[in-house]
Amino acid sequence: MSISLTPAAARHVEKSIARRGSGIGLRLAVKTSGCSGYAYALEFVDTLSAEDACFENHGVKVFVDPRSLAMLDGTELDFVREGLNEGFKFNNPNAKANCGCGESFAV
Repeated sequence: MSISLTPAAARHVEKSIARRGSGIGLRLAVKTSGCSGYAYALEFVDTLSAEDACFENHGVKVFVDPRSLAMLDGTELDFVREGLNEGFKFNNPNAKANCGCGESFAV
C-alpha cells in the first residue's frame, strides 16, 4: 500500500503547515459525495489516530484511514498551476471514472 506526493505537492503542504503554525501532516480521505460517488477530502493533522496508515514523501507525512486506503492505494497527490487556477490533482489508479471537475470519482 502506498500514497505519494510530488515535490510540488510536498512544498505546498509544508508552506501551508508553516503558515498555519501547527500540524504534523496531511490527512487524505474519501467521503461519499460528488457526481461520481466519492470525493477526496484533505485536512491538516494535529494528532495521530492509532488506526491511520502513515506515508512520508519529501519530508511530508500523509495519513489515511483504513476505509479510505483501499480506494486510495497507489494514489499520487500533485499540486498544479493551470493558468490562474491552482490546486491539488489526484492521480488515483483505482478510479474507474472521474467527474468533469476532477474532484469526485467512481471505483
